[in-house]
Amino acid sequence: MAKAEKAAAIADLKNEFESSSGAVLTEYRGLTVAQLKELRTNLGENARFAVVKNTLTKIAATDAGVDEQFRELLEGPSAIAFVKGDVVEAAKGLRDFAKANPPLVIKGGFIDGQSMDATEIGKLADLESREVLLAKLAGAMKGSMANAAALFNALPTQAAQLAEALRAKREEGGETAEAPAPAADEAPAE
Repeated sequence: MAKAEKAAAIADLKNEFESSSGAVLTEYRGLTVAQLKELRTNLGENARFAVVKNTLTKIAATDAGVDEQFRELLEGPSAIAFVKGDVVEAAKGLRDFAKANPPLVIKGGFIDGQSMDATEIGKLADLESREVLLAKLAGAMKGSMANAAALFNALPTQAAQLAEALRAKREEGGETAEAPAPAADEAPAE
């Protein structure tokens, strides 16, 4: 590879690191070209899966300010899924493909500038998508607001019912007798 091509490849990788919300590093040894094409199709528009040269990637990662732990994972045949959208969906796609195709090994990655090992990427893949989590949050907030509205609506109703019960009791027992006034020779109680 000529020096100009290397410089261009480093610049492209650096741009990918800086413009991505995350990157997942994998080892692809043993996968066929057809399987790699299938993986790229499965990831869709959400991520770009690229086979990379470790030396050039280390330089680009350093230039992009990627964590040292990520650079240490660049050993052996490496490919990176640069995630542009929902990192959970990309992690799920990689995890599911790795289950069906054991030669794909997830080494680790970084999400929003923080390094993650393979176990953490697996936990991330177990999360529900961003849209589902937002929908659940909206449903919980709507339920809380409905409960608050019912509570605020119940207060005047209960006050009216209490007033009605007191009025009914007063009518039932007649006018309430007033407490007798203290005798003139008695001192008022303190």
